[in-house]
Amino acid sequence: MSQPLNIAIAGLGTVGAATAQLLREKADLLELRCGRPIVLKAVSARDRSRDRGIDLTGVEWVDDARTLATMPGIDVVVALIGGADGIAYDVVTEALAAGRHVVTANKAMLAHHGTGLARMAEGKGAALGFEAAVAGGIPIVKALREGLAANRINHVYGILNGTCNYILTTMRATGRDFGEVVEEAQNLGYAEADPSFDVDGVDTAHKLAILTSLAFGCEVDFESVYTEGISSMGAEDIRFAEELGYRVKLLGIAQQSEDGISQRVHPCLVPESAPIAHVPGVFNAVVAGGDYVGTTVYEGPGAGGGPTASAVVADLVDIARGPRLATFAIAADKLEKPVSVPISRRVGAYFICLRVRDVPGVMADVTAIFRDEAISLDSMLQRGRAPGDPVAVVLETHICEEAAMSAALAKIGRLPNMLRPPRMIRIESF
Repeated sequence: MSQPLNIAIAGLGTVGAATAQLLREKADLLELRCGRPIVLKAVSARDRSRDRGIDLTGVEWVDDARTLATMPGIDVVVALIGGADGIAYDVVTEALAAGRHVVTANKAMLAHHGTGLARMAEGKGAALGFEAAVAGGIPIVKALREGLAANRINHVYGILNGTCNYILTTMRATGRDFGEVVEEAQNLGYAEADPSFDVDGVDTAHKLAILTSLAFGCEVDFESVYTEGISSMGAEDIRFAEELGYRVKLLGIAQQSEDGISQRVHPCLVPESAPIAHVPGVFNAVVAGGDYVGTTVYEGPGAGGGPTASAVVADLVDIARGPRLATFAIAADKLEKPVSVPISRRVGAYFICLRVRDVPGVMADVTAIFRDEAISLDSMLQRGRAPGDPVAVVLETHICEEAAMSAALAKIGRLPNMLRPPRMIRIESF
């Protein structure tokens, strides 16, 4: 029998337990596909007494996950502890320093330390696998690093957070407001007790920073990701967007141009004709455009024990087979810090929702401000009531630069008959 690949799992939460279960259930299939067995030798978790529904007979338990990094006989450490720093970072760096391969689902750690970890891994001749860190069961890392290796990627974007996609999908389907749908998502287990990490866009930004490095061959640059969440999104905004032929999605978008690389996370209006507009519920989707292949679309479950464990084990299979690939598609010592294009230079159309007092001249004041900023309007919706009452006005603009739009909205917000600050959503016509 060929030499087994011996692994240790740090963290036995949902993903860790599912990974251990998968390795047990699929042992024969994995050995057939790898040419050698993959054997779980050791684990570390905070609570040994918890029933995880898995058979760990013959597996060594350790209390300190750092012990796994240098444990004799271990070839790969599967690091499934959360957090960008602390014990999660210690386990990975100590394992790599010892020349051990590492597989991780920790997107926060990779977003903050990915370039340094890649250099450490490649300097030690070790693999650093992270298919599970982005888009769950969708093999997007392999697609960008291998399947599209012959292409110059010009853009990558997608729905990278299932919680937000569920919230926006449900708001559209039911007409309910954000807070009510978040509470439902929490009850169903789709959202954490504190959902801010998801709904503020941070989780999506972590994943986008990783995809950007893979797509464009640059250092991971999380600090340059413009990040805006969905907590201010109202059911009214979603209803008006649909009237105009759009759906609202929280997207992570990275684009490369002659000026540099833009990375941004924010709610978007996407045309109903776009495939990504119809990605439902907690699913994820990623779109990548290459100069030879054209547009490619990847869709599937973005989280959950089974799909994420599938991605973890995919990395273990690659390690078991032997060839070593550069962590971020090109050698880490050739990764360069990207030139960041700020959100103020974004060029596109905009959806504006105003709540105004319905009095003569209010729209003349608004359109005069847009005129002064050289912004032209494409369409307008108004839902009027009795004169003098509050009224919703929705504007769709032609293409303009974000700096001009920001200046216009600041002025509009100061008009005497504005009843709340203007709401703006960027329109993306993919």
